[in-house]
Amino acid sequence: MSKSGAIDYPERHETFERWFGTPLGRALLADQRRMLDHELSHLTGARQLQVGVSHRLPLATGTDFAQRIMTTPRWYPHIPDGVAVCDAHELPFPGDSMDLVVLHHSADFSRYPHDVLRDAARVLRGEGTIALIGFNPVSLWGVRKLASRHRDGPWGGRFMLRGRMEDWLHLLGFNVEASVTRFFRLPLQRSGRKARSRLDAKLGGNRILPVGAYYCILAKKRVYAGIPRKPAWRQAKVISLSGTRTIGASRGCARRQYAPGKTD
Repeated sequence: MSKSGAIDYPERHETFERWFGTPLGRALLADQRRMLDHELSHLTGARQLQVGVSHRLPLATGTDFAQRIMTTPRWYPHIPDGVAVCDAHELPFPGDSMDLVVLHHSADFSRYPHDVLRDAARVLRGEGTIALIGFNPVSLWGVRKLASRHRDGPWGGRFMLRGRMEDWLHLLGFNVEASVTRFFRLPLQRSGRKARSRLDAKLGGNRILPVGAYYCILAKKRVYAGIPRKPAWRQAKVISLSGTRTIGASRGCARRQYAPGKTD
């Protein structure tokens, strides 16, 4: 939090990126990578886009896309090719240009979380896939965030409800195909191997209880059929009636007109 009371999102991005270098952060990132590699390995296309807090945390590397693009919210020296510097809610890409968009805690660490989803929907082509990853407030990690006085690492994120994100996706024209929570470890750097293994054994395969540290929502962008436009008048359908004005006729039917003083 800055002196003015406004949230310093660039600072939170940096602390969150550094947190991924801790043992707990590395374990979380490894789980997210395994999950996305398994769920998205069958996808193929021209372009894949990852929007996150850092370009140093690549995900979905097992997909078969001709081009992989990443974004980062801040400029760094020696940024590699294929990385765009931009805010998550203002992507510098044309509409309908991506086949897969991965949002890696983008809404968690954005001043405008709804706009993050909206712009991702804009750049995604019809029938394209979006993979949304966010921290789960209905978990021990959510309790830790509420109890923590510090806002470093993940505790500076929003922890938005999974149901709310699904509702936003529906409003933006998506069909949710999968929605799960994962990573059931305690939100502690040193919780002990035995404690971690017991908790993972109890909840690791659970896809019903929404108690995992993070959720992943996979959704496909719907394509709406266009409404056919009415055909314009054609010269072939314009007929001239003797002694009257020229009128238009559709499908060979013309409105009959009578000259004054004449009868059938």
